[in-house]
Amino acid sequence: MEAEYVTTPFGRRPMTFAMLTAQRRAEHGKPVRSVDKWKIYRALCEAKPLLGVTDRALAVLNALLSFYPKSELSDEANLIVFPSNEQLSLRAHGMAEQTIRRHLAALIAAGLLVRRDSPNGKRYARRNRAGDLNEAYGFSLAPLLARWEEIERLAAQVVAERLHMQDLRERISLHRRDIAKLIDTAVAEAVEGSWDAVRTGFRALIDGFPRSPTAAELEALLNKLGRLHGEIIKRLETHMKAAEISGNPYQNERHIQNSDSESQIESEAEAKSPVPIFVNMDVPSVAPNRVEPAKAAEDFGSTSPVPQHLRPDAIAGMHTELKSFPLDLVLRACPDITAYGPTGEIQSWRDLLAASLVVRSMLDISPGAYQEAHAVMGAENTATVIACILQRAPHINSAGGYLRHLARRTQKGEFAIGPMLMSLLRAHTAPTASKGA
Repeated sequence: MEAEYVTTPFGRRPMTFAMLTAQRRAEHGKPVRSVDKWKIYRALCEAKPLLGVTDRALAVLNALLSFYPKSELSDEANLIVFPSNEQLSLRAHGMAEQTIRRHLAALIAAGLLVRRDSPNGKRYARRNRAGDLNEAYGFSLAPLLARWEEIERLAAQVVAERLHMQDLRERISLHRRDIAKLIDTAVAEAVEGSWDAVRTGFRALIDGFPRSPTAAELEALLNKLGRLHGEIIKRLETHMKAAEISGNPYQNERHIQNSDSESQIESEAEAKSPVPIFVNMDVPSVAPNRVEPAKAAEDFGSTSPVPQHLRPDAIAGMHTELKSFPLDLVLRACPDITAYGPTGEIQSWRDLLAASLVVRSMLDISPGAYQEAHAVMGAENTATVIACILQRAPHINSAGGYLRHLARRTQKGEFAIGPMLMSLLRAHTAPTASKGA
């Protein structure tokens, strides 16, 4: 390899620290006996994203390597090549000389080449009488040999990342196919559940995904799809078990139980804490655990009285339809659920329904509890209640048990969403008002 002598560029080209670093790295790098030059080149092609070089610059490097007569780069050989720009252009498939100069500068800046300029700036070599190179001026390939281990490591890193991305994309494709067909199966077999909402949430996850995602975004999507896939499988298995038990003539129908392990936990939570969490949030009420619909209407500025036949004492034990509230009011009272929207925001009820499905899974609310609330309250009100539960999640021991409790109170006409929303809204506006005062 060349002697430890630092050279500077010919003419007006300035000397830079990058050039000095490249020369010293080539001279003081770990000695390597010999490496196949095309093996180094293939590794460079893999590692180019991390080295900051383009495929066109690598095409120029390929032409330079073709001028080196041996197949291996050795630290005992003279590693300088000295082709003219005209010859380089021919071997670079007719690339323009100005383009070649630009890519040569890029290779030098990346520390893959070192200039060895002659006194007059020309590239040439002097040979002795035996025909061996005595002195050569041109481009030194020594940095490739000195950085071989680094280049090989970077190439392995790029290949591993590419394989990881490919694996994530394949698994996501399988989940997408399986989830779509499982939803179709559930609809065709009349499995109990709001499958339209599930399909909407599934499409929101897919349609809101970026076209060129990062590995972290792919992993997050795969995690969400995996949870959704598991919940659908669990619901289908529960339906199959129920069908098998119902079809057995030796089984009593009353012995059919819900296979969801969360239902028992939620029931226990209800028994331990039957009082709603929102009672401590300054919710106006006329009796413990009971909110008058008339009072809820007054909270929202309604002046029309509640008819006598709609009061709780007249409809006890009957199904009541909850009052729906504007989406803007729900989002102002429960801002935390906005982050779970399909694109990080909620612009419609459809987005809120999709976000509620994600939050339901995150809060470990069982499908049974969700279906019970959905049947009693309706889709929009259930999503609103889940948004309220998320807002107060740190204060609720069992979100599923609490949702069941509210659904059963709704059946008895003892629950209204209005006071809950107003309580949360006051909790957000109170600090602002105090600061203004």
